[in-house]
Formats: sequence, structure tokens, C-alpha cells
Amino acid sequence: MLGVDIANIIRRDMVAHAFLIVDGDDTLWENNVYFEEAIEAFTDFLAHSSLSREQVRATLDQIELLNIRVHGYGSAAFARNLRQCYERLAERNIRKEDLDHVMALGKRIVEQPMRVLAGVAETVAYLAGRHELTLFTKGELEEQRLKVERSGLGPQFDRVAVVAEKDARAYRQLVDEHGFDPARTWMIGNSPKSDINPALQAGINAVFIPHTHTWRLEAEEIPGADGRLLVLERFSQLRDHF
Repeated sequence: MLGVDIANIIRRDMVAHAFLIVDGDDTLWENNVYFEEAIEAFTDFLAHSSLSREQVRATLDQIELLNIRVHGYGSAAFARNLRQCYERLAERNIRKEDLDHVMALGKRIVEQPMRVLAGVAETVAYLAGRHELTLFTKGELEEQRLKVERSGLGPQFDRVAVVAEKDARAYRQLVDEHGFDPARTWMIGNSPKSDINPALQAGINAVFIPHTHTWRLEAEEIPGADGRLLVLERFSQLRDHF
């Protein structure tokens, strides 16, 4: 997936002042693990007689890719995707109570505990004293705002921006709107598709911090970045570079 060796952490001089744009889900706090748990529960409930678990997941992936443009991201959109997948694959009569159960598997994600990742709180506090911080996340507006509030990290950021999609255009707009110097602007995140590649395409720098449970639909090859890509293993290592 990655065009560079993850173990090879790029060494740079300390950046005196930078504009740091930070992803939320699976960069600052756990997120996708709850979706993965819901998918496992859904597959158990479906109990398909001939399709493997991977084949069921592949069908759900197709549905999610098609529906992103219409419903976007978040637990409510995910619940609708589960329902559609169940309606397509169920081998028994579809009952209202079954659909309600499937929808609940998705909707209950917002009720899961907030788990800020190890080393994040103290590292964000450190960076906030040295740089300008922007929390940049995608998804359903109120759901993302609730995550920021529950994390307790919001006050450390100069601003929080929630968008429907994090593409190169969204990064350019963010940089232009706030007057960031692209040469001193870094996007920090775990997703090649939403955090790293579009940031690089927009002409800014990127810090890739892989997460074990990154959503599989966010996987992409990361091409060479002409020295504009920093790869770290842990969020706390940002202190060594910024």
C-alpha cells in the first residue's frame, strides 16, 4: 500500500512554526474499530449459507462505495448500508424486526466510548504551544462535532473544520481560506485516500501515521512525494519533528 518503508522514519530539522492540519478518526481517537465490530455482528446475524465472510464484506464494500456520494459518511449512513446489504443477501423472509436489528448495529456506534489514542492528548498540548493547529475531519457534521467535544481535545485547536469529503480541492480551500503557507503546512493522518494523497496533490506536506484498523476503503498506494512525506509509527513522535 505504501510507496515507502514504514520503518524508515524520515529525519528532519525541527520546524520552528508550522500550520498543522490533523485528522480526527483513527488519528486522534479510535473510530473504525467500532464499525468493524458492527460488521462482524452483522455477518453473524446474516449467517449466509454459501457466501464466505469476505464475500459478504465485499458486497457491503460495493454498497458503501455507491452510497457515499448520496449519504456520505457516519453511523447513520453506515446503518443504511447494512440494511441494504441485508435486503440484498438475506436468505430468509425479511422481517421488520430483523431490519431494525441491522440498523441498530450501525446506529449504536455513536454510543461507543470515546478512546483517545495513546500519547495524543499530551502531544496535541505540546504542539498547540508551538504551532497553529486545525482539526480537519470528514463526515456528518453533528456526529463529528460530538466526537471532538467528547475527546476533550477541541480547546487545543485553533479551529475545527468538518467537510463532506477530504479531497485535494478541500485542502486547497482550507489553505487559501486561512492563509497557510503551503511549504510550512502539514496534514497529519492515517488514511492514504483522505489524508495523505489529496494533501500532497494540493501542494502541502503530509505526515502518515498508519493505524491497524484504518477502513479498508481508505487504502491507496502512496506515490513518491519529493521529500514532502514524513512517516511515523506513533502520534507522539510528532514531538521529534515539530
